[in-house]
Amino acid sequence: MFELKTLLLFAATALAEIVGCYLPYLWLRHDRSAWLLLPAAASLALFAWLLSLHPDAAGRTYAAYGGIYICFALLWLWLIEGIRPTLWDVAGSLVALAGMAIIMFGPRHA
Repeated sequence: MFELKTLLLFAATALAEIVGCYLPYLWLRHDRSAWLLLPAAASLALFAWLLSLHPDAAGRTYAAYGGIYICFALLWLWLIEGIRPTLWDVAGSLVALAGMAIIMFGPRHA
């Protein structure tokens, strides 16, 4: 159950970070409204709060989170931006997920 809770929390964290970064990107690169900065700031605040909910040490959490973030960024690329990830993108994300699993769920020696 710990593993599922960790993965779901990482997923919510990644989504909050991606939204918080994508909205300013739309404003800066695609000439959208500056009002997008308000929900972007809220989303990044949510991201920081969600990242603080993980029970493990901050450094370990940040390192492992990167693997989930990579996968979510590629899903975003595909589902939101309409660009299908390449085989190399998928392979890289699987390597990142393996690293995340090793970091978060590997045995700990006290």
